[in-house]
Amino acid sequence: IEELTLLASARSAGTEITFKGESIVVRELNDEVTKEDFDYVLMSAGGSISQYFSPLFEENGAIVIDNSSAWRMDPEIDLIVPEVNRATLNRKIIANPNCSTIQSVSPLKLLQDAFGLKRVAYTTYQSVSGSGLAGIEDLERGQRGEEPTIYPYPIYNNVLPHIDDFLENGYTKEEEKMIHETRKILNLPNLPVTATCVRVPVKSSHSIAMNITLEKDATVEDVRNVFKNKETFGIILKDDPHNLDYPTPLDAAGKEGIFVGRIRKDDSLENTFHVWSVSDNILKGAALNAVQILEQLINNN
Repeated sequence: IEELTLLASARSAGTEITFKGESIVVRELNDEVTKEDFDYVLMSAGGSISQYFSPLFEENGAIVIDNSSAWRMDPEIDLIVPEVNRATLNRKIIANPNCSTIQSVSPLKLLQDAFGLKRVAYTTYQSVSGSGLAGIEDLERGQRGEEPTIYPYPIYNNVLPHIDDFLENGYTKEEEKMIHETRKILNLPNLPVTATCVRVPVKSSHSIAMNITLEKDATVEDVRNVFKNKETFGIILKDDPHNLDYPTPLDAAGKEGIFVGRIRKDDSLENTFHVWSVSDNILKGAALNAVQILEQLINNN
């Protein structure tokens, strides 16, 4: 990086942040700044801010990698997990997917390539850091016996089958995001996908139970072998249940990989398997994936 510019709201302007030993003063994001000469813009400022400012940076020649949900389902915008797909740059705005989707589609892509996918059902166990600092504070508030401020019910010693707003069909926006983003990233627009998203009293790392029906016949060992030695793909196999070896949020917190385990056959459905996925939602689920998109762009010139 030859030059790094840090931008934020007027409230944060003037803050100093150290990057590689250099102190950088945060500047205010405004229309004039977008006219400056940037190669890449990493945007994580919320949907409405991104919808306004991303096209302004794009018009001036920058490539924007956006971490909000604003652009993900726009048919003109790439939705990218670098281990799974590549940006076409039909437009110079690239969307970073939902945190739970990211850690799901990487293992799903390996199964898709090996056996084909017929159906996917998700149940997520999402940490409070997915709600930002306020979510962590609500968990800590509950530990002190205080009432929550952002969740409708206490999250301490509790689980909430409710992430984001409810829609008329009974699903939440978070569940709809996972369904539609999975289809878009895997380029399987007709893939049957369903999801139930749950908030749990864990500080960091999301866990996801995936129930996957494959097109080609496979065994548990076949599925397990697909995930073996895939660290370069970001997948870490941790699956020895007889020795109580399986992924937990504590394993994934602060780590870059996607841990998979608890692989077993679903005897209630033909050629269907359970796969458990755990990953740090702030790293691979957000910031790390955005940086990997940037690295992919630079490596591909």
